[in-house]
Amino acid sequence: MGMRKRVVVTGIGTVNPLGNNLEATWDKASRGISGITRITKFDATGFPTQIAGEVKDFDPLAYIEKKELKKMDIFIQYALAACDEAMKMAELEIPEELGPDVGVSIGVGIGGLPTIEQYSNIVKERGPKKITPFFIPMTISNMASGYISMKYGAKGYNATTTSACSSSNHSIGDAARIVERGDAKIMITGGAESTISSLAIGGFGAMKALSRRNDTPEKASRPYDRDRDGFVLGEGCGILILEEYEFARARGAKILAELSGYGVSSDAYHITVPSLEGPVLAMSKAIADADISGEDIDYINAHGTATPVGDINELRAIRLAIGDKAADKVSVSATKSMTGHLLGGAGGLEAVLIILAMQNSLIPPTINIENLDPDCDVDVTPNVAREREIQVAMSNSFGFGGTNATLVFKKI
Repeated sequence: MGMRKRVVVTGIGTVNPLGNNLEATWDKASRGISGITRITKFDATGFPTQIAGEVKDFDPLAYIEKKELKKMDIFIQYALAACDEAMKMAELEIPEELGPDVGVSIGVGIGGLPTIEQYSNIVKERGPKKITPFFIPMTISNMASGYISMKYGAKGYNATTTSACSSSNHSIGDAARIVERGDAKIMITGGAESTISSLAIGGFGAMKALSRRNDTPEKASRPYDRDRDGFVLGEGCGILILEEYEFARARGAKILAELSGYGVSSDAYHITVPSLEGPVLAMSKAIADADISGEDIDYINAHGTATPVGDINELRAIRLAIGDKAADKVSVSATKSMTGHLLGGAGGLEAVLIILAMQNSLIPPTINIENLDPDCDVDVTPNVAREREIQVAMSNSFGFGGTNATLVFKKI
């Protein structure tokens, strides 16, 4: 097999509640502006939660032909838009002979739920003849990867990892492994999700997992605040172009960062209640994989969803994984305070935000901290972004079912 190959990021792209491209996203993230609003995608009257992080003013026709559009659920449309931006940034075109060396791995947690909901109603009201022949390919999770593969001629690995809120980080980490072992020169990876629908808002609401701060949507997502009352559902996509280091250099690509560490674990404990051991293990494995120590880490983009139990559990896990001395120096922030929680797309967006933070030497803030939880003993960058050189950054994603995935990025 030979030596493990180095993996670098050469392009990023995003569509999310803060903006439909990198520039708009970073403008708001760096200023601590929320993308959470009242729900417009369906009539949420009567729902305990009536707020979400919706993508705004998205024009799919800028990326997708009109006749193709009706074959795609919205999560696929977001993936193609974000991929377009990432490919342009990487200045990447895939000639025929390179196709077999290019793969796609897009994490998706739930897939085409809004379309499933729509056609469930149609079949009940109007019968089976009214189901579009595109219904199945519109809704299955792997079609974000499938459409990207078809559009760009990527003929290598083509799959989707589904692991709830860890889907993106698993997809990105697994994509890196594929490049490391020489099975691809390029991997298009990340995560996409769009489930702001009555079923998802109703379902998460039934679990009492969502914030009900309907009167002040922009203040609803508040990780580490004493008065946090649950997460806010978001939607969108974050895409990364990963390349084998020597290949990227040879083609003259601009290298944004190195993806140097990946660690995974399972709590093996409970479907929704987090363990301490699981996140510690994922972070420890990622740190070892990156061949660094905890003290090398400048920034951690935390999973930080604003659930009462999860936030502090993660901070305790960080302290155990990197050590007290490192934990006293590290900058942590939960960008979900601004974007909401993209479920399977969360890690993709957060990896994009990490790379933007590295480029701008700026830690994006955790907003809406009015009364810091007294159990919060790590610097969570409250309310205002902070200037800091970022050489090494870590991203955490933890999902229902007790699944954990951590990535480590290094500046080159």
